[in-house]
Amino acid sequence: MTEFFHDCTTNERKREIEELLDNFAQQIGAWRLCLYFLSSTRNDYVMMYSLTVFENLINKMWLGVPSQDKMEIRSCLPKLLLAHHKTLPYFIRNKLCKVIVDIGRQDWPMFYHDFFTNILQLIQSPVTTPLGLIMLKTTSEELACPREDLSVARKEELRKLLLDQVQTVLGLLTGILETVWDKHSVTAATPPPSPTSGESGDLLSNLLQSPSSAKLLNQPIPILDAESEYMCSLALECLAHLFSWIPLSASITPSLLTTIFHFARFGCDIRARKMASVNGSSQNCVLGQERGRLGVLAMSCINELMSKNCVPMEFEEYLLRMFQQTFYLLQKITKDNNAHTVKSRLEELDESYVEKFTDFLRLFVSVHLRRIESYSQFPVVEFLTLLFKYTFHQPTHEGYFSCLDIWTLFLDYLTSKIKSRLGDKEAVLNRYEDALVLLLTEVLNRIQFRYNQAQLEELDDETLDDDQTEWQRYLRQSLEVVAKVMELLPTHAFSTLFPVLQDNLEVYLGLQQFIVTSGSGHRLNITAENDCRRLHCSLRDLSSLLQAVGRLAEYFIGDVFAARFSDALTVVERLVKVTLYGSQIKLYNIETAVPSVLKPDLIDVHAQSLAALQAYSHWLAQYCSEAHRQNTQQFVTLVSTTMDAVTPLISTKVQDKLLLSACHLLVSLATTVRPVFLISIPAVQKVFNRITDASAQRLVDKAQVLVCRALSNILLLPWPNLPENEQQWPVRSINHASLISALSRDYRDLKPSAAAPQRKMPLDDTKVIIHQTLSVLEDIVDSISGESTKSRQICYQSLQESVQVSLALFPAFIHQSDVTDEMLSFFLTLFRGLRVQMGVPFTEQIIQTFLNMFTREQLAESILHEGSTGCRVVEKFLKILQVVVQEPGQVFKPFLPSIISLCMEQVYPIIAERPSPDVKAELFELLFRTLHHNWRYFFKSTVLASVQRGIAEEQMENEPQFSAIMQAFGQSFLQPDIHLFKQNLFYLETLNTKQKLYHKKIFRTTMLFQFVNVLLQVLVHKSHDLLQEEIGIAIYNMASVDFDGFFAAFLPEFLTSCDGVDANQKNVLGRNFKMDRDLPSFTQNVHRLVNDLRYYRLCNDSLPPGTVKL
Repeated sequence: MTEFFHDCTTNERKREIEELLDNFAQQIGAWRLCLYFLSSTRNDYVMMYSLTVFENLINKMWLGVPSQDKMEIRSCLPKLLLAHHKTLPYFIRNKLCKVIVDIGRQDWPMFYHDFFTNILQLIQSPVTTPLGLIMLKTTSEELACPREDLSVARKEELRKLLLDQVQTVLGLLTGILETVWDKHSVTAATPPPSPTSGESGDLLSNLLQSPSSAKLLNQPIPILDAESEYMCSLALECLAHLFSWIPLSASITPSLLTTIFHFARFGCDIRARKMASVNGSSQNCVLGQERGRLGVLAMSCINELMSKNCVPMEFEEYLLRMFQQTFYLLQKITKDNNAHTVKSRLEELDESYVEKFTDFLRLFVSVHLRRIESYSQFPVVEFLTLLFKYTFHQPTHEGYFSCLDIWTLFLDYLTSKIKSRLGDKEAVLNRYEDALVLLLTEVLNRIQFRYNQAQLEELDDETLDDDQTEWQRYLRQSLEVVAKVMELLPTHAFSTLFPVLQDNLEVYLGLQQFIVTSGSGHRLNITAENDCRRLHCSLRDLSSLLQAVGRLAEYFIGDVFAARFSDALTVVERLVKVTLYGSQIKLYNIETAVPSVLKPDLIDVHAQSLAALQAYSHWLAQYCSEAHRQNTQQFVTLVSTTMDAVTPLISTKVQDKLLLSACHLLVSLATTVRPVFLISIPAVQKVFNRITDASAQRLVDKAQVLVCRALSNILLLPWPNLPENEQQWPVRSINHASLISALSRDYRDLKPSAAAPQRKMPLDDTKVIIHQTLSVLEDIVDSISGESTKSRQICYQSLQESVQVSLALFPAFIHQSDVTDEMLSFFLTLFRGLRVQMGVPFTEQIIQTFLNMFTREQLAESILHEGSTGCRVVEKFLKILQVVVQEPGQVFKPFLPSIISLCMEQVYPIIAERPSPDVKAELFELLFRTLHHNWRYFFKSTVLASVQRGIAEEQMENEPQFSAIMQAFGQSFLQPDIHLFKQNLFYLETLNTKQKLYHKKIFRTTMLFQFVNVLLQVLVHKSHDLLQEEIGIAIYNMASVDFDGFFAAFLPEFLTSCDGVDANQKNVLGRNFKMDRDLPSFTQNVHRLVNDLRYYRLCNDSLPPGTVKL
C-alpha cells in the first residue's frame, strides 16, 4: 500500500499492484485477513483498503457468505469500533461506521436484530454519545434513501422501520441538546408552555414582539467546552438529515424547535466572538468560529423544515412559532444601537450563517407568505421593514443579490395577488405603498455613484461571466426590481426616477460651455482632479439612469397610452434632445484631461441615450398611429430630429459601441415605427447615398448589415393605417431594386459567363465579396420573411439575379466548406422566407442542383474530413430539406423518394456508427418531418374505405422506406448520446399522438415490442437515467396499444430472455408486475421491475461458484 501511494511509483507498477489487490479482495476468505489487518496495523492505507474489502463483500457478495461467517463479522466489527473509536483517525472511524450500517441495511431486523438498539444505547451512554450520533447520521443517510441496489420491497421496509424509530430518536436528540444547554447556561430555564390551539391569533399579533420564549431567547449564550460543542454539532447534523426525509408531524415537538432556535442564536451572537478575541488565546478564537458553526447547523435544520410545502393542519402552529423565533433573531441582527451600525454587525457574523439566514427569508417569502399573510394579524409591513434593513446592510454583493431576489419574489407575489383579486387592488397597494416607494428609492440610490461610490467601484466591469460583467449583472438585477415596482405603482415610480435623471442630465447638457477649440480639434476644459472625478461619477450615473428609463418604456404603451401620454412625451423629448446634443458637439471625439476614463464615459452615455430612445420605439409607433389621425407636427419633429442625431454617427470614424447603438435605433424606426415620411427626410437620404456609393468606406460587418436592413425595410414594409392603393409600391419597388443592385454589384460580377468563363481574382478576395454580400442579403430576406406577400414579392424581384448567381457559383465552391456554409445559409433563409415567390420550377432546379452536388463521396468528405464546418454544411443542407418536406400541397411531393433515399442510403450509413452527435439531430428531425407532414405517402387511408370496412386496416405504401426509418430510430436508442435519445423519443411520441403511430398494423405487429424491449434494457442498464420518467411514459403508451399482448406474451418472454436471474426470481418479478392499466401504477410497476431485476443480478453475481440454488 505504501508503495502504491508513493510519489516515485510508476503508473505501470500501480496497475500491477491494483490488480494484485483486486484479486485478493475477490477471494472468498479475504475478509478474515482484513479483520486481522484492521486490529493489528496503524497504517491508514492498509486500514482503508481492508474496509473497502468489507464494503465490497457486504454490498456485492453478502448473499453468498456462509451464515456462520456473517455472524462473526456482525459481532467482530462493532467490537473493533468500540475498542478503537477514540484512537482511529476520523475518516477510518467514519468508514467503519458505514460498513457496519451497510450490514444493517442488509440484515436488520431479521438477522441483526440489535442493530438499531445498539445505536440507541451508544447515544445514551455519555462516553460513546458522539460515536452513536455518527452511527445514527450514517443510518439516516444509508437506509432512508438507500443508494445501492436493494429490492423495492426492502427499501419500503427499511423506511417503515426507520419511521417507527423517529419519535424515540428525536426525543434523544432533544435531550442531548437541552442537557448541554442547561448544564452550561447561567440560569435554569423553564420550558415553554406547550402550544394550545387557541393561541395562533396571539402568536401572530406578537409575531414581531418578543415570543413567549423571549425570556429564554434573551438569556446569555452559554460558553461550551470543546467536547459539548462537538456533540451538539453532531446532534444538529443528525437532525438536519432526518428533517430532509421525515414528514412534518407532531413528533417534531415545540421543545425541540425551541432548542434548535437556542442554537441558531450562536450564529448571531457577536459578544461571544468578542470575548474569544479579548481573552486572546488562539484556543478561544477557534471556539468562537466553532460556535458560529453551531448557528449555521441550527439554521440548516430550520431551513429543512421550511422548505416543505405540504404543511399538515396540526403543524401550522409550530410553523408560526418558528417564524416568530426567527424574526426575533432577525430583529436582533438588525437592531441599530450606537456602538454598532447594522452593517458592521452583519460583517462580523459568519458568512455562511448570513447565507442560511437569507435562505430562510427566501423560503418564507416563496413558500409560506401566501399562507401566513391571509391572517389579518400578521404584521407584513413590520416584516418588510426588517427585510429592508437586512437587505441594504448586506456586507457582500452576493448577499445583496440574494436579498434582491427575495424582493423580486415578493413583488411577483403581490402582482399575481392583485391580478387574481382586482377588486381589492387599491386596498392591497395602500397597505404596501410606503414600503415599495422606500424600496425603489433605496435600490435607485444603490446603483448611483453619487450615493454608493465605494461599493460600486469594487464591481468588475471587464470580465464576462454568462455574457455579462459583474457590474452589468448588478445593474440589471436592480433595474428588474425598479421595473416591478413601476408595474405596481407607475406614477410613484416615475416621479421618483425622473427628477434624478433630470439632475444628471443638467450636468451633461452643461458640458457645452467647457468645450474649447484647440489645435487638433475640440477639448473639454475640465482638468482639476476633483472635478474630473465628480464628472466621471455623474456620467456613470446618467448612463445607469438612462438604462432605467429605457427599462420602463413598456409601462407607457397599450391601454395606458393616453393616461400616461404626457409623462412619456416628456421622457422622449428629453432623450431626443440629449442624443442630438451628443451628436452635434461630437462628444465622442472630444479630448479630455483623463482620456482613459472620461472618453469611455462620454461614449457610453451617448450610446445609452440612443438605446433608451430605441426602447420607446413601440411608444412612438402607437403615437404614430394616433398622430396619423390628427397628423401632428410634434410627431414629425420627434422623428426627424432623431434622424438628425443618428445620421452623423453612421460613419467609420465613430467607435463601434456608438455606431451600433445608432444602427439599432435606425432599424427600430424603420421596422417598428414606420412613419410614411421617413424616406423623405434629408438625413435618411444621406444614409442611402452613403451606403450605395461604391467609393465610400464600408462600415464594420455588423453595422453594415443593420443599416442595409433598415434601408430595405423603409422601402419594403407596408405603412401602417394606409390602404393598399396609397402605399406607392411602384416607386418603392424601383428604389428597392436599385438599392439591392448597388449592394450586390461586385457579387454579380463574379458570375462565370460564356465570354469570360472565370475571371481570375485571388480566392481570398472572392471569399470576402461573397461573405460581405451574402451576410447583407440574407439578413434583408430574414427580416421580411414574416411580412405581407407584396413586400416579399418586391424583395424577391430585387434579389432574383443575385440568387441565380449564387446557384451558378455553388458548384465551383463545393470543396470550400466555409463558402458553401455561407451559401447554404443564404438558401436556407430564402427557402424559409421566399419559397412561394421563387416559384416551383426554380425551387426544383435549386433542390436538384443540391441533390446532385451532395454525392455520397462529397457527404463523406464533408462529415469525416472537414471537421465542424463540413458538418455544419451538411446540417444546413438537411435543414433546407426540412423546409421542403414540410411544404403543404403536392408541389414538392415528387422529391420525397430522393430525399428519403439521400437520408437513408447516403447520410445515415456515414453517421450511424460515429459516436459524435454531429449531423444526427438534423437528420432525425428531417426524417420526423418527412413522416409527420407526409403521412399519406406511407398510409393511404381514405375516409370512404374506413367507413365501408369498419375499422379497416389502412393500405400501406413505401413500406421498406418506413421500416428503414423506424429501424434508424430504434438504433439511436442504443447509443450513449442523451440529447439525441430524448429528441427521438419525443418524435416517436408526437407521431403517436398526432398520427397514432403505435396503432398502425405494421408497427403493432413487427416493431412494437422490439421498441419496448430496447427501452426496458436502457432502464436496466441505467445508461440514460435522467430520462427515466419519459422512458416510462413511452413504454406505457406503446404497451397500452395491446395490453393483453404485453401481459400475456411480451412480459413472460422478456423475463425468459433475461440472463443473470433464475427461474424462481423470474416468477417473483412476473408476479410483482401487477396488471394495472393506468399510467401511474403501470410506470411504477416498470420501475419496480427494473430495480428488482438489477438487484437479483447483483445478488446472483455475489454467490460463490457452484452454489446450489433452491
